[in-house]
Amino acid sequence: MTTPLLTVEQLLRQPIEAIVPHRGSMLLIDAVETFDETTLSARASVDPHAWYADADGAMPAWIGIELMAQSIAAHVALLAMRNGGHARPGVLLGSRSYQAARPAFAGGARLRIRASELLRSEAGHGAYECTIDADDVRCAEAVIKVFQPPDFQSFIEGSFSS
Repeated sequence: MTTPLLTVEQLLRQPIEAIVPHRGSMLLIDAVETFDETTLSARASVDPHAWYADADGAMPAWIGIELMAQSIAAHVALLAMRNGGHARPGVLLGSRSYQAARPAFAGGARLRIRASELLRSEAGHGAYECTIDADDVRCAEAVIKVFQPPDFQSFIEGSFSS
């Protein structure tokens, strides 16, 4: 039995929990606004009471890398869902020159995260150029590298045995 194909509009109406595997306090993006074959725009709200909040209720800017990674995970998942499948688990390999224009994102801030695919290989390697804006002001940018191993369990087990 095949899963019926969903339109972009139907996919964008899906709750974020149906798109990315993160749960509870580790789910940092609120929703996907737009996506196509190579790009995605998501939004996130800085919760001043979250586990990451500093004394002023702000999110440290270094967490922006995770916002970017979750946006990439959403992009990969939505592409798979659009074709009637589901995304394989993946890992964040690293970032090249993550640059934040400020040390933290203010409590209550509404952030827009954009991810644009630069590379996607058949072997599962990918690279995305990502940005984070608050009120149309660029707050952070980076190139994020990811990997979707063909056999995630073996990849993880091999990581611990080496």
